Amino acid sequence: MWYEIIPTAAIIYVALSFPHYSAYVINKVVVGNMFRRSLYEKKERLSYLRDTRLSGNPYKVVSLEQIPDE
Repeated sequence: MWYEIIPTAAIIYVALSFPHYSAYVINKVVVGNMFRRSLYEKKERLSYLRDTRLSGNPYKVVSLEQIPDE
């Protein structure tokens, strides 16, 4: 009957959702943060490099007081 497909559908659903939920754990282990910044566009990559240069940690918010006056 139709209900015989439920176990197969559940296995496929879990297998397809595993990468999405495991990304939080993998990013915490590798990057040290639960979320990874998107680096698809050039503007986002430049912002990431700027934040890394200013604070050393691209996930830490840097205010104007911490930017050196040169």
